[in-house]
Amino acid sequence: MAEKGFDVQGLAARDESGVLSPFNFTRRKTEPNDVTFKIAFCGICHSDLHKLRNEWHNTLYPVVPGHEIVGTVIEVGTQVKKFGVGDRVGVGCLVRSCHNCDSCEKGVEQYCDKYVLTYNGIDVDGSITYGGYSSLMVCDQKFVIKVPESLPFDAAAPLLCAGITVYSPMKYFGMTEKGSRLGVVGLGGLGHMAVKFGKAFGLHVTVISTSPNKEKEAKEVLGADDFLISKDAKQMKDAAKSLDYIIDTVSADHPLPPLLNLLKVNGKLVVVGVPDKPLQFPAPSVIFGRRLVAGSLIGGIKETQEMMDFCAEHNISCSIEKISIDYVNTAMERLEKGDVKYRFVIDNTESFKV
Repeated sequence: MAEKGFDVQGLAARDESGVLSPFNFTRRKTEPNDVTFKIAFCGICHSDLHKLRNEWHNTLYPVVPGHEIVGTVIEVGTQVKKFGVGDRVGVGCLVRSCHNCDSCEKGVEQYCDKYVLTYNGIDVDGSITYGGYSSLMVCDQKFVIKVPESLPFDAAAPLLCAGITVYSPMKYFGMTEKGSRLGVVGLGGLGHMAVKFGKAFGLHVTVISTSPNKEKEAKEVLGADDFLISKDAKQMKDAAKSLDYIIDTVSADHPLPPLLNLLKVNGKLVVVGVPDKPLQFPAPSVIFGRRLVAGSLIGGIKETQEMMDFCAEHNISCSIEKISIDYVNTAMERLEKGDVKYRFVIDNTESFKV
């Protein structure tokens, strides 16, 4: 056991340029309730790009991103019974919460006012948390997820953010009734997972996109049933009142009224993307049709484990492009342009020789 903590290799950005470079730091030693694991793979979330460049105006430099982390356990604390050395595990967006509030007691730790983010957060000891663009992770066992052996390890990593971000609202808002019609706005990291979950739940899935060239991919590769070009007014009009649910994954500014018009009476639109400007819609677009507009943030730890097990049962994983650590800055440039299908995943094992 490391008495004074673990020496860790990583990548960090030091300023708003967002450029990542080697950064060595120390993680705490394995405490009684901790699980320590060597990181095998880490997904690159679009929010990483925002954080690197301080686009949300809350970045704490130096910042080591990464909250889609999987790896193999090398040590557990004396109070840990659920995990053992050699287990495949993962950590998502959170590493701590208060455990005492209403949200924590209901298993929705993501809504705890005192949660601690996996990176760019302030831990209980006042230190800045560092994420998965690194060689090793130490985390409280309550925030560690078991990764089923049947899942490809690299493609399982993005499930810890991209997967749970769409799975949680689908379960909470009842978007699981076989034969119902689901619309998925945007076909990126989140959107393609919503398509996969929708098909696994037995839904009729329609992808809604501004890019006509994504139709073949949506239908032939991901199994979507229909495809709508959101800029095509006739297509959108013809599809009015055809959907029971919509998951909106788009982070760019876009109008909501055309999407709301696609919903049947009692239809639900759930926003999981975070555009820079406020979303707006006229009251009649929800009043005439008793439609619901809602939002959702990742998922609780219990639900994240449920999602991971569901993925194993239905052979669902993220579609990825695996990269080495020295390609990450290039990957960020490509991510900004939307040039990835559908998630970059860093091969940490090959990148950090420890």
